Amino acid sequence: MVTVVDRGDQVSLDVNVDMVIAEFERTGYVVIPGLYPPGQLDELQAAMERLQTQLASGELDRTYAGDEFVGTFEGEAPPYAHYVLDVTELSTAAHDAFYHPVILEIMERCLGPDYWIFAPDGRAVAYQDARPGEGMTYTRIGWHSDHQSRPNSAIWPGIAVTVHLDATSPANGFLRVRPASHRMGTDDMPLGFEKVPDEVGVYCNRGDVILHHSDLWHSAARATEDAPGGVRRHMRGSFMGGTRPGDGELEPFNKNAMR
Repeated sequence: MVTVVDRGDQVSLDVNVDMVIAEFERTGYVVIPGLYPPGQLDELQAAMERLQTQLASGELDRTYAGDEFVGTFEGEAPPYAHYVLDVTELSTAAHDAFYHPVILEIMERCLGPDYWIFAPDGRAVAYQDARPGEGMTYTRIGWHSDHQSRPNSAIWPGIAVTVHLDATSPANGFLRVRPASHRMGTDDMPLGFEKVPDEVGVYCNRGDVILHHSDLWHSAARATEDAPGGVRRHMRGSFMGGTRPGDGELEPFNKNAMR
């Protein structure tokens, strides 16, 4: 689907968007490698680390951490920030990576020309630095679909976009999916972390982008190593194809998955 040719400092990228969309429609998810040259990934990671430090030290308002994602690990001073919200508004590097032309073309073709970025409470794309430890409030998540988070809303369908800044593995955790489950409904979906029929583990390399449908069954496995081997960093947000809610109209979040 993607061909990348590296000629020193110049990287040419050829993405067969038709094939990407066909795979996404068939399975409910797709991994796109090679959208970013190494230098762009390095710049993005440095920018995210700066924001993380600014948030933890108080230079950035704590509302950019959300409700529960600032914690303290032993030996960490200032506190450790698990999440930084709205990074595409705070960082040009994040904006350029997340709103990549290939990603936007896929969104328009799958969701229609009026697609929009989901920004609950006015905060959209998040950077997450997940790692094991007592201070970490988000180490795994059970089976769910994104649609279940606001099941009665007209905002759907949606497509979640995850840009990986670390390769994923059993050491630092990885995505579990049931392919084609975006067409199955959720009556048989388990409530916890058990194995489901036909599930696969989705392992990504640094710089890979995962797209997944809002009705796809998915969960995230917990890391098995401590930091640094157990660290999993990525940038994530969702584009929507349904009705954009007005002020105060967004359905409250339904915390539908075990953690």
